[in-house]
Amino acid sequence: MVAVFVLNSFVVAVVVIFHYEFLYRLTLYIPRMKVHHRYRIVFGVFGALIAHAVEVWIFALAYYFMITADGWGHLSGSIDGNLMDCAYFSFTVFSTLGFGDIEPIGNLRYLTGIESLTGLVLITWSASFLFFEMQRHWGAERPA
Repeated sequence: MVAVFVLNSFVVAVVVIFHYEFLYRLTLYIPRMKVHHRYRIVFGVFGALIAHAVEVWIFALAYYFMITADGWGHLSGSIDGNLMDCAYFSFTVFSTLGFGDIEPIGNLRYLTGIESLTGLVLITWSASFLFFEMQRHWGAERPA
């Protein structure tokens, strides 16, 4: 059980640090862009989507590691056990969509639970970041 906690904590820490660094870099880059501020927001949205996609793939790699190693559990249902299946599963869990066509069995369930919580927090964090960027740039756009 300690190994499960350590692995889950490591994966979440990597994803959260990555998200922080990605948003921090966007914060530095967006104001320096030499385009209309509307396009800066679009750039921020695409940036957030890219960050989330990378984070999903980090979880997918963890799932793939866990299902190919002994003692971590497995995924059952409509799955062949390849990396793309793990990515699909991770996208549904991260976004809290949860189709239900793939089910985690064993210790894998704990990573699934923490991924959905992490996804919810990071998606909300991105929404807050984008709202702040919109306020900052769209406020300057209004005519006097």
